[in-house]
Amino acid sequence: MHGASRMARACSGGALVTHQLPLALVGLACLVAGIVVAVIVPDSGGPAWAMAVAGCLAAGVLLLGRIAFGLFRDRRRTAV
Repeated sequence: MHGASRMARACSGGALVTHQLPLALVGLACLVAGIVVAVIVPDSGGPAWAMAVAGCLAAGVLLLGRIAFGLFRDRRRTAV
């Protein structure tokens, strides 16, 4: 595959379809990491601690949400 076609595939969301399972696992790992950090690490870290938890949870939610949106869009497109 040439560089230009790889870039087009990445920008069109094709990479999301191709690597859906690994990306879902990474999203779940981000959610788990955020929950583990929130539970195990004492909140004496101040804002850095809160930002680490928020970042992990946000990354997981955004990644899983993007995958769910892609699945919903593809199913709706095939039903029409």
